[in-house]
Amino acid sequence: MLVEDIMKTEVIKLKPHETIETALKLLNQYHIRHIPIVDDQNQVIGIVSDRDVRDASPSIFYQDEDRSELQNTLETIMTTPVITVHPLDFVEETASIFYEQEIACVPVTKSNKLVGIVTEKDMLYTMIQLTGVHVQSSQIEIKVYDKPGILPEVTAVLGRRKVNITSVLVYPYQKDEKYKIIVFRVQTMNPNPIIEDLKAEGYEVLWPNLPGIET
Repeated sequence: MLVEDIMKTEVIKLKPHETIETALKLLNQYHIRHIPIVDDQNQVIGIVSDRDVRDASPSIFYQDEDRSELQNTLETIMTTPVITVHPLDFVEETASIFYEQEIACVPVTKSNKLVGIVTEKDMLYTMIQLTGVHVQSSQIEIKVYDKPGILPEVTAVLGRRKVNITSVLVYPYQKDEKYKIIVFRVQTMNPNPIIEDLKAEGYEVLWPNLPGIET
């Protein structure tokens, strides 16, 4: 899946000379948490978060406090330089940027121009779709040797039951690097026959460990 498949293309943006008050109003009006700051060529030169604006605003607990701070320009509080991604970048790679850089939003640029935005909420929703947990299904976790061709071998066993596989995830088995864990989500509410088939073929099923089925 590509970034262009999940990004929002209608982006609220501001210029660096606009005020903190303007940003505050837009954040509240559109219920967003980040606003990219662009120059006259629509190039991203900074980004402002709701926290940046809150920290730069007078406290709500002091009604008589001077509110002239709200007239300061966004270039005084914006974060720069800005991490961006391209519409043709992979979603998985973008997710790693969120994790490694500890950020909650990335503008999307093409030819150095702002064309979209991806937030952590967009990313989380996409991960839910990729894992298949949003559809009615059963999860099966299998411990297998980490060797070429193991995935088609296992899926062939599932294929005998004519079930639809909604997602497949593979991750290392932490206790022994010679093994992998394959996680299937299959569109059936009764995974017992599949589990029996897998165990008959010698595979170790870690989940579900159902009563009455030998492990």
